[in-house]
Amino acid sequence: MSDLECREFVEQVTSYLEGDLSTAAEQDFIDHLALCDGCERYLEQMRLTAASLADLPADSIPTDARAALLDAFRARRA
Repeated sequence: MSDLECREFVEQVTSYLEGDLSTAAEQDFIDHLALCDGCERYLEQMRLTAASLADLPADSIPTDARAALLDAFRARRA
């Protein structure tokens, strides 16, 4: 089992939900999840948020605002 910390867990949530973690990283993520109630709640909140946002029509956010948000998100993940 790894010593994944909550901060690292939070940084990996999107990659986990998108299936982009390596096998080893995913196992570390799941191991941490089994031991940390706070991160379990955080993951569920992110799942609910993603599901809610998926229901929004694509044109409900102005194109320039959407692009700015995506750029900021991508920069944070890099």
